Amino acid sequence: MSLANAPKHIQLAVDLIQILEENEVEVETAIAALQIVLKDCEQKQLQQQG
Repeated sequence: MSLANAPKHIQLAVDLIQILEENEVEVETAIAALQIVLKDCEQKQLQQQG
């Protein structure tokens, strides 16, 4: 399966990994940032449901 045919969430994950690697972001920093992003997305999802 090519990336162009992959689901959108897979494409986004690959893009994010590439950004982190190209910018040589430390693993701990990446995890902390991704946790913030995840929390923000979850809050937005809850707002949309409510």
